[in-house]
Amino acid sequence: MELHNLKPAKGSVGKKKRLGRGQGSTDAGTSGRGHKGAKSRSGYKSKLGFEGGQMPLQRRLPKVGFKNFNRVEYAALNLGQIQLMIEKHGLKEVTVDEMRGRGVLGKSALIKVLGAGELKTKVNVTVHAISESAKAKIEGLGGTVTIVK
Repeated sequence: MELHNLKPAKGSVGKKKRLGRGQGSTDAGTSGRGHKGAKSRSGYKSKLGFEGGQMPLQRRLPKVGFKNFNRVEYAALNLGQIQLMIEKHGLKEVTVDEMRGRGVLGKSALIKVLGAGELKTKVNVTVHAISESAKAKIEGLGGTVTIVK
């Protein structure tokens, strides 16, 4: 690119329509704003969702549902997934830091081990929560379960 190649951005240069400059110009008098009303006045700015005095959509629709702000969300980790990780990476224990290091869950996520799948190897588990069936299967193979808060 050199000086003789430079061009202004498309649409930045050109004739701007001159409003309200006499009857000879196509947009004279009201300058394309129509007659009367808020939109014809200077400084007009509509509120978001305003429908001209009609009841707005967000007020016409009913309130739905309930969101419990005390809810604790857990990332589910099944015993089958733990067995796959043991086979793939040769783990002896499953900890929160280990799972975060492997990218299994985010840095603020909480882990709950669930009993789905088969576990064939003894493993020590350190997690935030665990189901009764998963705990029984892990301890049945001689592993230990530690709950972290």
